Amino acid sequence: MLRAIAEAKFSVRMETYIYSASPIGERFRQALHRAAARGAEVKVLIDAFGSMALPDAYWEPVRRDGGEVRWFNPLSLERGAIRDHRKLLVCDGAVAFVGGFNIAAEYEGDGVTEGWRDCGVVICGEIARELAVSFDAMFAMADFSHKRLARFRRASIRHVVSTREGQILLTGPGRGKNLLKRALLNDLRRASHVRIISAYFVPTLPIRRALTRAARRGCRVQIILAGQSDVPFVQAASRRFYQAYLKSGIEIYEYQPQILHAKLVLVDGVVYVGSANLDRRSLYINYELVLRLPEADLGKQAAAMFDRDLALCRKIDARTWRKSRTFWNKLLERWAYFLIARVDPFIARRQLRHLR
Repeated sequence: MLRAIAEAKFSVRMETYIYSASPIGERFRQALHRAAARGAEVKVLIDAFGSMALPDAYWEPVRRDGGEVRWFNPLSLERGAIRDHRKLLVCDGAVAFVGGFNIAAEYEGDGVTEGWRDCGVVICGEIARELAVSFDAMFAMADFSHKRLARFRRASIRHVVSTREGQILLTGPGRGKNLLKRALLNDLRRASHVRIISAYFVPTLPIRRALTRAARRGCRVQIILAGQSDVPFVQAASRRFYQAYLKSGIEIYEYQPQILHAKLVLVDGVVYVGSANLDRRSLYINYELVLRLPEADLGKQAAAMFDRDLALCRKIDARTWRKSRTFWNKLLERWAYFLIARVDPFIARRQLRHLR
């Protein structure tokens, strides 16, 4: 990403949920500053909640040379639940980076010996150009005012962009079906091998049913989840359904070396990669960006990466897991699930109605 910014001649578009004033943050700020100084159009979009610890004055060097920095959805009690969770860098409209990486110290490292485990994809061509268009739409509605929300939510923010390389699934709050969920359910119906890496795995009932049905009909379903989590409450909610998954034949693994933050789904040869977790917040509340890429070589790379991670996991044994569950474990898991799957979406829906 730093090299792409350094080589950009015309434009740099960067969007992230968390940006911290860390050593890696400073390297990115300097790279953006230099790009603006040499005449490239530099635009940065940062979520106001995810990066609330970062002062606005941090961006003065970039702004002095003509760069633009905006905060998505400035903090307000009336709309604080709805966030821009996307992670995107597009340089010259020609090369794009999409994944789960924020710009913060914990993302430095290999995800094994140090740093959180995450993944992303570098992609060129038509998809990169369309991702630049998607960024511009989000940048235009950064202040999240009512009129702009109504204008962009249907036209540019929530839809599928189909290209020769694959599809861009653009999701966010509002009316209508979730495009990521619809595409995933469609692929799961005829899958023979499903591999998922998910840091925060609290899927909706239709996705849970689709996975268990796939496993019962003989499809191999392997899911890597967090053994270490930065949000233990979400981990507890995720574990509520381990026993049901295992009973249906789904294989559950927990990644051991570092905190897991990756988001990857591989359904046969189709790769889903981007910012979205498989939970209600990503599916219905946040603005998210996911690529659906039915590309054979990329599928092989994703499968190889999955296998490397699998070797660093602890497999959950059904009998051992069942015996390990105490009354307090189950109570915590139920309460965590209730708050994450019921209370959080309820608050977001109320705030979205207020904006209308």
